[in-house]
Amino acid sequence: MDVDSLGKHLVSSLVFSLVGLGVFTLGIQVLKFLFPFDMKKEIETDQNTAFGIVIGSFILGLAVIIAAAVHG
Repeated sequence: MDVDSLGKHLVSSLVFSLVGLGVFTLGIQVLKFLFPFDMKKEIETDQNTAFGIVIGSFILGLAVIIAAAVHG
């Protein structure tokens, strides 16, 4: 692999990383809009385990979707 090819791969990896982080941030904002209460308070203060599992599942699902879209 030559230096030019390595540079192209590095740039494409950085672009896909930024796009993935943007989509992930947008997904979290949509989740905050959908729930009528403070997510941080529910998980940290109220120790709502079920809500934490729901949020964790959403995050993992969104990460799998983004990874599949980036991978092709």
